Amino acid sequence: MNLLRKMPVDDVLDRSRQNTLKRTLSATSLAGFGVGVIIGTGIFTLVGVEAKQHAGPAVVVSFVIAGAVAALAALCYAELASAVPTAGSAYTYAFATLGELFAWIIGWDLLLEFALGAAVVSRSWSGYVANLLDLPPEWFGEQATVNIGAIFIIAVLTVVAVTGIRGSSRVTNVLVIVKVSVCVLIVVAGLFFVRGANLDPFVPPAEPAESGASIVDQPLIQAVAGLEQSVFGIGGVLTAAAVVFFAYTGFEALANLGEETKNPKRDLPRGLLGSLAVCTVLYVAVSFVLNAMVDYREIDEGAPISAAFQSAGAPWVGVLVGLGAISGLTSVMMVELVTLGRIGFAMSRDGLLPRRLSEVHPRWGTPHRMTIAISVLIMVLAGFVPITELADMVSIGALSGFLIVALAVPLLRRKRPELERPFRVPLSPWLPIVTALACLYLMSNLDVFTWLRFAAWLLLGLAIYFFYGRRHSVLVGRSKDEGEAGKTTD
Repeated sequence: MNLLRKMPVDDVLDRSRQNTLKRTLSATSLAGFGVGVIIGTGIFTLVGVEAKQHAGPAVVVSFVIAGAVAALAALCYAELASAVPTAGSAYTYAFATLGELFAWIIGWDLLLEFALGAAVVSRSWSGYVANLLDLPPEWFGEQATVNIGAIFIIAVLTVVAVTGIRGSSRVTNVLVIVKVSVCVLIVVAGLFFVRGANLDPFVPPAEPAESGASIVDQPLIQAVAGLEQSVFGIGGVLTAAAVVFFAYTGFEALANLGEETKNPKRDLPRGLLGSLAVCTVLYVAVSFVLNAMVDYREIDEGAPISAAFQSAGAPWVGVLVGLGAISGLTSVMMVELVTLGRIGFAMSRDGLLPRRLSEVHPRWGTPHRMTIAISVLIMVLAGFVPITELADMVSIGALSGFLIVALAVPLLRRKRPELERPFRVPLSPWLPIVTALACLYLMSNLDVFTWLRFAAWLLLGLAIYFFYGRRHSVLVGRSKDEGEAGKTTD
C-alpha cells in the first residue's frame, strides 16, 4: 500500500498541453474572477459581526493580518500555478510533490471550502433579495423552512457555469464592476459621516467571554493553553483575523483555471496577486469607514453597512449597498461553482472519484457532470440546512489548503529544480515555511467545535479514499507495471 505515490510532474504538464478544456481566459478575465469570488459575504456581513463580537475598530487590523497571510499564500500559488498550470490547483500540486494521500486530503478540503461557501452565500443572497423586494420570509431568508431563493439562484448559475467558461467570465466581470463601484461608494459616502470618537478605544480592552460559553466555543489555542475565555484585546483581534480570513477565500479558484487560460505562465500570477491586492484595499477601507461611522457596540450584525447609512440619515446609500450585496454574492457563487467543477474534474480524471464525472461536454467544453452533481448537493444544503454557523469551516478548509501549497513550493524546487518557473517566491524556502506557520496559527485561533467538525469531514473523506479512490487511482496500473518490471530485472 503506497499512500505517498506521486503523479510525475511531466504527466501533469502533458495533460495541461493536451487538455480538452477551452483556453479563453486572459489576465483581465482572471482578475475579474478573483475579485468576483473574494468580495462577498465578508465585506457585507463579517466586517460588522467581528467588530462587534471580537475586535472593535481594530477589525481593520484583523483584515490586514488576514490579507497578509493570504498574500503570502498567493505568492506560493503564483509560483506553482505558473510552473504547473492545471485544473485542480492545490490538489494537483500536492499529488506531484507530497503524494496521493495528501492530494486526496487537500482535494477533499477544497470541495468542503467551495461547496459550503456557495451554500452559505446563496442563503445570504436570498436574505438580501427578500429584504430589498419585501418577499415572504417563509420562502426566503434564514427563517424559511425551504429556502426557495437559495435553491433558485444556484440552479440558474449552474446553467451558466455548464454552458461555458467564457459566458461565466462575462457574467462575473459585469457583476464585479457593479460590486466594486458600490464598495467605492461606501467609502466615499461614509467619509462624510465619520466620527473620531467611534474609533476610541481602537483596540477595546480584553474582557471575559459571556457566561455560559463552553470549551468548544473557545479558540483552540486558548483551550490548549488553559487560558480564560475572553474577547477583544489582542486575542480578539487575532480571533477576528482567523474568522475574517473567510473573506479572502476564493482567490485560489484562479489556480484551477490554468488549463483554460491563454497564457497561464504570465497571466495566472498577475490575476492572483492583482485581484488579492484590490480586495485587501477595499476591505480595509470599508471596515475603517464602518467603525468610524458607528460605535462598534451598536453595529447591526445582519446588515451592518446598510444600517449604518440609515442611522446616519442616508437610506438611499443603504439601498445601493443592498444591490451591491446581491450582485457581489451572485459573482461569488458563480466562481465557486466553476471552481468546484474543475476540482472534481481533476480528482475524477485521476480516478479518485468516478471517472464519468471528468467527461467534458462536446459542445460547451466544460466538466458538466461534476458541476451538476455538486450543484445538486449545494441546493440541498442551501434549501434545507441553516449553515451560517459553519462559516468558520470555510476558513479552516482554505487555510489547510494554503498550508499544503506553501510546503509544496520548496519540495517541488528540490524535486524538479530544472522546471521553468516564470514566477518564483522570494526567499524560498523560508518564506513558504513562514506562510505555512502563519496559516497554522490562524487555524489555531478558530474554535474547538470547528476543529471537531473539520476532523469529522476528514474522516469521511479518508473512508471514501481507502474504500474507493485508492483502488481506482490512475497510479494503480503504473505501480503494478513498475513492480513487474522490477521482478523481470531481478
